[in-house]
Amino acid sequence: MKTTITPRVRNLVLLLLAVTGMLFAGAGTASAHAALTGSDPSSGVVVDKAPTQISLTFSEKVSTNDDSLRVLDPKGKRVDVGKPSNISGTTYATQVRSGLPDGTYTVAWQVVSADSHPVGGAFTFSIGSPSKTTVSASAEQDVGGGLVGGLYGFGRYMSYAGFIVMVGGAAFILACWQRGAGVRALQRLVVSGWVSLTAATLWLLLLRGSYSTTGKVGDIFDLNLLGQVLQTKTGAALVSRLLLLAAAALFIAVLFGAYDKREDEEKRDLTFGLSIGGGVVAAGLAASWALAEHASTGLQPGIAMPVDVVHLLAVAIWLGGLSALLVALYRAPADNLVGRSAVQNFSRIAFGSVLALVATGIYQSWRQLGSWSAFTDTGYGQLLLVKIGLVALLVGIASISRRWTARLAETAGATATVVEERAPEKEKAHASASTTAADSSATASASASASSATTSTKAGVSSATASAEADSDVTDVAASAKGADPDAGDSKRAAQLARQQAAVDSTRQKRLRDADPIRFGLRRSVLAEAAVAVVVLAVTTALTATEPGRTEEDAKAAKSSSSSSSSSSAGALTLDMSFDTGGTDGKGVIRLDLDPARVGGNEMHVYVQRPNGRAFDVPEVKVAFTLAAKKIGPLPVTPDRITTGHWAANGIQIPMAGDWKISVTVRTSDIDQTTVDKNAQIG
Repeated sequence: MKTTITPRVRNLVLLLLAVTGMLFAGAGTASAHAALTGSDPSSGVVVDKAPTQISLTFSEKVSTNDDSLRVLDPKGKRVDVGKPSNISGTTYATQVRSGLPDGTYTVAWQVVSADSHPVGGAFTFSIGSPSKTTVSASAEQDVGGGLVGGLYGFGRYMSYAGFIVMVGGAAFILACWQRGAGVRALQRLVVSGWVSLTAATLWLLLLRGSYSTTGKVGDIFDLNLLGQVLQTKTGAALVSRLLLLAAAALFIAVLFGAYDKREDEEKRDLTFGLSIGGGVVAAGLAASWALAEHASTGLQPGIAMPVDVVHLLAVAIWLGGLSALLVALYRAPADNLVGRSAVQNFSRIAFGSVLALVATGIYQSWRQLGSWSAFTDTGYGQLLLVKIGLVALLVGIASISRRWTARLAETAGATATVVEERAPEKEKAHASASTTAADSSATASASASASSATTSTKAGVSSATASAEADSDVTDVAASAKGADPDAGDSKRAAQLARQQAAVDSTRQKRLRDADPIRFGLRRSVLAEAAVAVVVLAVTTALTATEPGRTEEDAKAAKSSSSSSSSSSAGALTLDMSFDTGGTDGKGVIRLDLDPARVGGNEMHVYVQRPNGRAFDVPEVKVAFTLAAKKIGPLPVTPDRITTGHWAANGIQIPMAGDWKISVTVRTSDIDQTTVDKNAQIG
């Protein structure tokens, strides 16, 4: 017994898969922005001795410039000297002037994360005792905003929209409706996508310097900043995108030139060649996002980048093809209407695209989604919930379109049958009318037979009859327009008649398109799909510029830990050190807390974390204290393992005050280990 799946069940499965994929996928290509995981001195701490440098540790590697790390005194004057440098792993430091007086100092930072997004923030620490300060730390945290940020966000939206329309429109023509290559409306759609993507890429390249640094409108045309952008990963990706767009222009010229002029039989070989070449160019354009943004950093970038390319191509084929179908249904000429086979082909391709979105979304969820609480506790999660609802609505409307498609297929056979039956009757009626008046009764009989056949059919008969009436009306109007032109040499009269003829042709095409109620319903549902898709694209663009929930929660946890550590004891010492044992999983950050950091007994806690802030389960940690000035040490300490990533020891005796070197040895496997150290004032 053969089991069939009803359209309702299939649509329900499609809806479930799409929502599940969007639930796990996030923004389609989202990943972690860089987050500050530690600093020395820590945020809010009070130190007895002025530091010689300020170091910041991030969750991933970042790009810096001369103003990335600034240290301001209580009066707002800069006390940092030199350029920020990468001292180890993901830790960056800047030197400060010697002999800083007591007071509260502000550390303001602004860097570009590995996923190309600028991030920033500020915190304070005090020397001796806290004091009043004129610096507002909160003012330093608005990065990538303002007018320049808004313009940059608009450019990102237009680049995504242009890519989707260009790639999806071309794919619709090659895979679903090859005759559409000659439809002017579809040609304009694909070309407009190319123009939008090209203009947006140039726009982003121009804005990038100001967007990632000062945020000032006046710096948009700074050639020095533009030169710096061209040396970055993002700048190289944008330039590569422009080169690929030149190849895309050649592809479009062939598609709407030589390809359109060939006969259907001759198009087969060229269709294969254009599909391969166009697919390579489209994948390259998608890779220009994957190689420079979210997928290029974090866990398994070698897998994440191809997955990101597939995700972007699936979105383009689905939503871009939907735009092309909408244009074809509304703007295609009456003598070249989009057929049911084209609609059915696109329906199948769209279903496959949704499956690809689900598969890539599940992988992305495993890679970087984070906790379930991030859906409601972070701005990224809240935007994601909005997107999930919109996608569910989009798939629901798509199920309605599939029903119209099925009805279109059912009535197509009946329509063809009726037209074939009416054709010989029309010829017979015409022959009878051209002979004698005596044959008028036979003509009337033939007309009555045709009328009876028409009323016995359903939607297909109505469409054929309406088309015949529209042809007759247009012919009468055109004939009257030609007859009303007594002076062919009158240019004004000729122009007026040309406009009248164009209006008549437009009316004729519209009446023919609107004559079929099923095709009319399909156009309405596809239009609703396209409207929701525009909103989905806007939310997706906002998500790609929003700090993901995982990173936001890790940053909050690090800040909370730092605050609790500094508030628990004014004399406590906290050190952050990055390490890399060289193994496959050997990178991480060590946080060492020593309380009260005085001569005598002390309590020590060592926290070992991965670069993303998660606890790192290492097999062994050892610590040694050395006071080189007095030739004391190294004094070895072997802490006990408390839990995953947490080691502790009590009763650590510090014999005298001084500038102690604290060395930490961490082993991540049987053969991979390393020792990192940092100096600190104790006592």
